[in-house]
Parts: sequence; structure tokens; C-alpha cells
Amino acid sequence: MTAEDIKDLREKTGAGVMDAKRALEEASGDMDRAIQIIQERGLVKAEKKADRTTGAGLIFSYIHNDRIGVLLDIRCETDFVARTEDFKQLARDVAMQIAAMEPEDVTALLTSPFIKNESVTIENLIKGVIAKVGENIQIAKFCRYAL
Repeated sequence: MTAEDIKDLREKTGAGVMDAKRALEEASGDMDRAIQIIQERGLVKAEKKADRTTGAGLIFSYIHNDRIGVLLDIRCETDFVARTEDFKQLARDVAMQIAAMEPEDVTALLTSPFIKNESVTIENLIKGVIAKVGENIQIAKFCRYAL
């Protein structure tokens, strides 16, 4: 395990230096297993934040081929996180998911497999960002329009 390995793991997962080092040690240097360990720990962290109030966020819009439009109300705890690239990328990904999959409601959206990686649900995608930014994130509502 080298400093470069820790740096690579941090870039892939957004984990802190010590979390990345511990995960690599626990995985005996296996990068894939270390990523899995960090993701599992991130989900635990996300569960602890689920009761926090989400008073900030974004109204995100996405238009696909001038024929499908999505308005997404995605919430977080602070304006600081709402302005981060991680949060904005999550909003883009969720809006694209809504455009592609036509979920009926937030519950159906959260349980659907992510279009970019079907081994991950939207709920787990959100939990990964929660673990990375350290704040609760919720999908408040969305609206999908199509011609």
C-alpha cells in the first residue's frame, strides 16, 4: 500500500485520507475490496443522517432532445453543499434517470436501478453522496413532461 494507492482510492470514493488508508489495510491492498468497504461504511453514515432537516437545495431542470423535460426538487441541509459539484452532479444524474425511466413517484425512483450503473439503485447513489458531503439529501418531488 502506497500513498499513491490512498490518493487513487480517495479520488474514486471521496473518502478521507484515514478512511482510505484503513479500508486499504482492511482489504490487504485490494482496491476493489477497499472501494466496497468505503461504500458500505458510507451507507452506514448516510443512515445516521436520515433524520436531519433538509432546508436548502436546488430546483434542477433537465431537457432531453427538446422532447422530454424534468424539474427536480432535490434537498440538502445547507446552501454550501447545494453549490458543490457533487450535489449538482447528483441532481443531473437523478434528473436523467427520471427522463429515461418515467418513475411514477419518489419511492419508485429511489428503488429503480441507476441507468449509468444498474448494480446501484438511486437510493444508494444518493447515500453515496450523503457519505461524501456529510449532509442529508432527499428528493422532495419531481415533474416529468414529454411530447
